[in-house]
Amino acid sequence: MQTIKAAVCREFGAPLVIEEIQIDDPGMGQVEVTLDAVAICHSDISYAEGAWGGHLPAVYGHEAAGTITATGPGVSDFEVGDPVVVTLIRACGSCPSCASGKPTICENPADGVKGPIRTADGGPLLQAMACGAFAEKVVVDRSQIVKIPETMDRAVACLLSCGVITGVGAAVNAAGLRAGQDAVVIGAGGVGLNAIQGARIAGARRIVAVDMTEEKLEIAREFGATHGVLATDPKPWRAAYKALGGRGADVVMVTVGAVPAYNDAVRYLGWGGKAIMIGMPHSDGVAGYSPMAMSYQGQGLIGSKMGDVVIQRDIPWMIDLYQQGRLKLDELISGRWRLDQINEAIADTKTGSAKRNVILFER
Repeated sequence: MQTIKAAVCREFGAPLVIEEIQIDDPGMGQVEVTLDAVAICHSDISYAEGAWGGHLPAVYGHEAAGTITATGPGVSDFEVGDPVVVTLIRACGSCPSCASGKPTICENPADGVKGPIRTADGGPLLQAMACGAFAEKVVVDRSQIVKIPETMDRAVACLLSCGVITGVGAAVNAAGLRAGQDAVVIGAGGVGLNAIQGARIAGARRIVAVDMTEEKLEIAREFGATHGVLATDPKPWRAAYKALGGRGADVVMVTVGAVPAYNDAVRYLGWGGKAIMIGMPHSDGVAGYSPMAMSYQGQGLIGSKMGDVVIQRDIPWMIDLYQQGRLKLDELISGRWRLDQINEAIADTKTGSAKRNVILFER
């Protein structure tokens, strides 16, 4: 057992507190990763605000990269010194979902309250999302990590743990976009920009970004959007139809956790189109749509968690595309912060102007 520093949430909606916590040595099938970087995701913020409930105190954070510094029994495919990304995708490998190639919806989730971390006085402390990466170190299951090139900037690499795979994977895996199809992406934040990149990589003909400001639409074009539509327009789906040559989209990807965006999503669809639900509203959010119209036009609604990825399959090819210059990662980083600046970084993220803020750990 070791003592490390972490940013702890002790009250929903209150600033995180930097304090010392206890962390166990890795057990069966686990690894200890000393972190170099962790990005701030809107999911971390929603949890810390109490949007989805949960146990307190807790350590959030789930987009991380670092170096393995210890391995537990039963770990033979990773070694001390390996650089890795750490994800929240803990897969048991044997439930029906895992066995059918869908580890992102593993049916045997970890109990984070009984996880490897505790408060300084030994009290219960939630390892949120099976990661708890707003900390100097994590102990996670080996199924949650993927090796990365030694030379890869860890601040860049950590983005692959959630925002990138969620967006790119939604386009490639969940939506199954084919060359020549048209896509609408609602939200041009961190995940939205990656959904745009995924649509471009998949060969989409036209990609329409929908967001609240011209500034964000311009950034979306840099990542591959062919057109931009302001969400503030009275009926933005009409502008999207015009951009798509007078027809609806084959795929609409909703990357924001806003109920109004979900209410409007199906309006952008063409015949046979499907809406991919990525962003997560608060648990009391309810959206509405006409099932008759969707049935008649052969449309569908599909939930996508973490881009439906298999991390050991998908992260390596995304790294390859990055190295070729075909996947933008460096451009996603808005700011780099220290752990003791995490509340400032969160506040900056909440303004909506940041793509991804990254916490760097000093060694």
